[in-house]
Amino acid sequence: MDPSRDGTGRPTDPAPATASAIPSAHVDTFARDHLPPPDQWPELRFDLPELRYPDRLNCAAELLDHTDAGRPVFRTASGDTWTYGDLRARVDRVAHVLTGDLGVVPGNRVLLRGPTTPWLAACWLAVLKAGAVAVTVLAQQRPHELSTLCEIARVRHALCDVRAVDDLAKAEIPGLGITTYGGDAPDDLLRRPAPTTPYPAADTAADDVALIAFTSGTTGRPKGCLHFHRDVLAIADTFSRHVLRPRPDDVFTGSPPLGFTFGLGGLVIFPMRAGASSLLLEQAGPRQLLPAIAEHRVSVLFTAPTAYRAMLDGLGAHDTSSLRRCVSAGENLPAATWHAWHERTGLRIINGIGATELLHIFISAADADIRPGTTGVPVPGWHARVQDRHGTPVPDGEPGLLAVQGPVGCRYLADPRQREYVRSGWNVTGDTYVRDGDGYFRYVARADDMIVSAGYNIAGPEVEDALLRHPDVVEAAVVGRPDEARGQVVVAYAVVKEGAPRDAEALRAYLKAELAPYKCPREIVFLDALPRTATGKLQRFRLRHHGDQR
Repeated sequence: MDPSRDGTGRPTDPAPATASAIPSAHVDTFARDHLPPPDQWPELRFDLPELRYPDRLNCAAELLDHTDAGRPVFRTASGDTWTYGDLRARVDRVAHVLTGDLGVVPGNRVLLRGPTTPWLAACWLAVLKAGAVAVTVLAQQRPHELSTLCEIARVRHALCDVRAVDDLAKAEIPGLGITTYGGDAPDDLLRRPAPTTPYPAADTAADDVALIAFTSGTTGRPKGCLHFHRDVLAIADTFSRHVLRPRPDDVFTGSPPLGFTFGLGGLVIFPMRAGASSLLLEQAGPRQLLPAIAEHRVSVLFTAPTAYRAMLDGLGAHDTSSLRRCVSAGENLPAATWHAWHERTGLRIINGIGATELLHIFISAADADIRPGTTGVPVPGWHARVQDRHGTPVPDGEPGLLAVQGPVGCRYLADPRQREYVRSGWNVTGDTYVRDGDGYFRYVARADDMIVSAGYNIAGPEVEDALLRHPDVVEAAVVGRPDEARGQVVVAYAVVKEGAPRDAEALRAYLKAELAPYKCPREIVFLDALPRTATGKLQRFRLRHHGDQR
């Protein structure tokens, strides 16, 4: 499947979803065979010249082959540095083993599991260079979760860091061949004999499936999102090129793992597309990030809003003068956190919204274009609107559902929920937004997180933002709890600084000066930590359940 093409063989602009006439390189056609029907695709748009890719494209080769071999690409906390030349040689070696000893053919799905290391990134690139399909999962996922993902994607090959193999082995996935790396066994991936010659990249089509990214949703059966070789480059040629604007001498780092597309883009794809380097940290919480930034002179940081807030108190003890770009995504960035970080560092956090279904960030703003409290404007190459539940655009200033079109679109792997996400050619993300008269998009809530109390519509993130303005509050989450009289009532969950009083009445009094009375929580519950997924997303459904049991 591919957009229609003009006489030059390049995609037209815009392009409807149609069956592709470009021959696939895949021998195993499972991924292509299980794409949604063409009439369920979103409209794809290739507005920018740099998005008009050739029909034949291998994204791993593109990322590997256009930077001088002597330049650094990956760094580690221990001080190891890989050059682009080192990486190419190691990727080629792994690709030889994959297609030789292990019998992987183009189109096979290969699961990748392990902490964030250069070898995990090299394995990912090798899978793509060999024409196979990368299925990168989180090291924190447990046996039953891994079994489900392998069942959905029909995975029969796995490359796994030897330190993370136990849960994968316990999953007892039928027919799965597990090859470990980083160990001492003679059959370890890195010890197997392999040719030292360059590996010729598979002659993949631009619209051959390169990866399956699973949604990190807070509940429900995971959805596999099918992304093409051209999609991997498109996220770099839109958000990274036009908003982030990296330089070859930049050093990237961040907290998101490579199994999370926020991390895959921010720590591998974007720096490599720019010829820059990335510090890959196995431990990348707020306590590790600040000293790593200082020691390795990191200039580009990718992490979540909660991490920026958690790092505020430690800024004075570490040199962060090398930072020039800070990117936040994964959850809404509260204005209070943006202002606090700016006041302490002088740096303007680049807020953004992305989705696994669209691979990376599609609304954002940088530098003087940033307006705190908003997400930003559509990234060049992307289009967005706010619409009602029937697909009709709503006037500026009115809340509605965010709908997006661009060079990447949602394509679920054999999942009927495709019809829910793609409506009339638009990707409907499930977020409630408001667009103002200047074209800026402001996050309101997840569409299913709106609280309706006594006829009032209350956006939980607005109440959370107010809570976070209190100097003692470290984290906050707000949910609706069923109530016979009001339909729902607002309940707030708060984490306060160590040693701070857990005084609900004092917090409620503070909020009454910040919010209209109907928005103030009826109850404030103090927790030691908020429940989150392995990728850091807040699990509001657990808080709703917590409230139901009270």
